[in-house]
Amino acid sequence: MTCSVPRPLAWVTVSSPTSGSPAPAPGVGHPADAAPLSLCAREPHVPAERLVAEMVPPPRFDSVRFGTYLPDPDQPSQSEAVRVLEGFAAGLGGTSGTGGTGRRGFLGFGRAKARPATGPRGVYLDGGYGVGKTHLLASLWHATPAEPALKAFGTFVELTNLVGALGFQQTVRTLSGHRLLCIDEFELDDPGDTVLVSTLLGKLVDAGVALAATSNTLPGKLGEGRFAAADFLREIQGLSAHFRALRIDGEDYRHRGLPEAPPPFTDEQVTRAAYATEGAALDDFPHLLDHLAKVHPSRYGALTDGLRAVCLTGVRPVPDQSTALRLVVLADRLYDREVPVLASGLPFDRLFSEEMLKGGYRKKYFRAISRLTALARDAGSLVQSG
Repeated sequence: MTCSVPRPLAWVTVSSPTSGSPAPAPGVGHPADAAPLSLCAREPHVPAERLVAEMVPPPRFDSVRFGTYLPDPDQPSQSEAVRVLEGFAAGLGGTSGTGGTGRRGFLGFGRAKARPATGPRGVYLDGGYGVGKTHLLASLWHATPAEPALKAFGTFVELTNLVGALGFQQTVRTLSGHRLLCIDEFELDDPGDTVLVSTLLGKLVDAGVALAATSNTLPGKLGEGRFAAADFLREIQGLSAHFRALRIDGEDYRHRGLPEAPPPFTDEQVTRAAYATEGAALDDFPHLLDHLAKVHPSRYGALTDGLRAVCLTGVRPVPDQSTALRLVVLADRLYDREVPVLASGLPFDRLFSEEMLKGGYRKKYFRAISRLTALARDAGSLVQSG
């Protein structure tokens, strides 16, 4: 049995459009009560309980399964990954990692002592952008024979946010009763966070929790064999013996065989579409970037609750690294929730400077460009309908 956790508006404060929302385009003429929402007017508060409850595959991947993954016939590694992961999921049957069979409490107390794990207790999916790693990771979560309360799925950032919200020891207690922990987008560019999560995973492996993780191979290293896998295994040091690395080759499926991303629309087109689309948010891009600095990234998912579209005017290059990294997290949450993004200004492939795209965070920026481009393509119909 699988389920997804609804993401209600209960913890989100929403007010009327503020200065962060562009004024209506001339001639739009919609009544005030039809005004679009504004991300800049939202100040979400997310309790720790919600962070734990939402550790399930996001809406975009709620219905994916191994059977819905379409391997590229020219990339045999993709079919091989499906075969290996299906076997890995089947091997996770039986009792939970700590030997308990019941639902664990929020604090994770009251479980039997862990049994020693035998053989590799983890898989690592190594590959480029858009080869379907998240699809496969979510399929593994769905295929693992355990109730949802005994499986956890989240990004590396979400996992570090959970530690920040609960504290290290409480996070260990909360997750150590799980049968499986899936970590999407394992980050290797922050030594402090990498050490923190590596220590956490060590505690969970000791408790018998199976692990699965993904990360992107850097574009400049795609021809150098197992670069990302080697980096990953080196960073987690003592945990390396618990992981089997699976290389997944291929091109970005988000753009494979599809037309080029649509060029940006005009401010008037974007504004009209926002007023014509129920549940759309309309924001000025520079104002939105300023607002993101006031909201913790762990709350960006709540920031997008209930939105059916995000409309942005005046898209321009991000001014600095900190702003860029916040935008990456927002792009991930919008993509997870399948929220189309309609924009005016510069195209999304010009968001990040050449220096940024050559720096240490470039894998995040390329992922954001890929995902925002896909969401921009999805948003084209909003202008036609508006």
